[in-house]
Amino acid sequence: MGTDENKTTTTTAASAATHYTVAPGYRVNVRSGPSTQYPIVRALPLGATVAISCQKNGEWISGPYGTTRIWDNIAPGEYISDAYVRTGSDGFVAPRCA
Repeated sequence: MGTDENKTTTTTAASAATHYTVAPGYRVNVRSGPSTQYPIVRALPLGATVAISCQKNGEWISGPYGTTRIWDNIAPGEYISDAYVRTGSDGFVAPRCA
């Protein structure tokens, strides 16, 4: 009975969540929108991983993974700059946010 929750072997693209590592040594601020002008809603702990549900262009940010204007939506109303997330790409890796 306890193993039923682990039997998911097939997923749809919409429900499959890829987790990405946040740059080592950084406590990244999570904001309510894609810019440093938005309020901080929380900070990610050191060594965090995030699931990116969608991405959108916002303020240009420089970080350990380059300079970008892509912001990652990691939960409803929560964005972090892609400059702090190791996605392996300089472009979009998730659908664009509405």
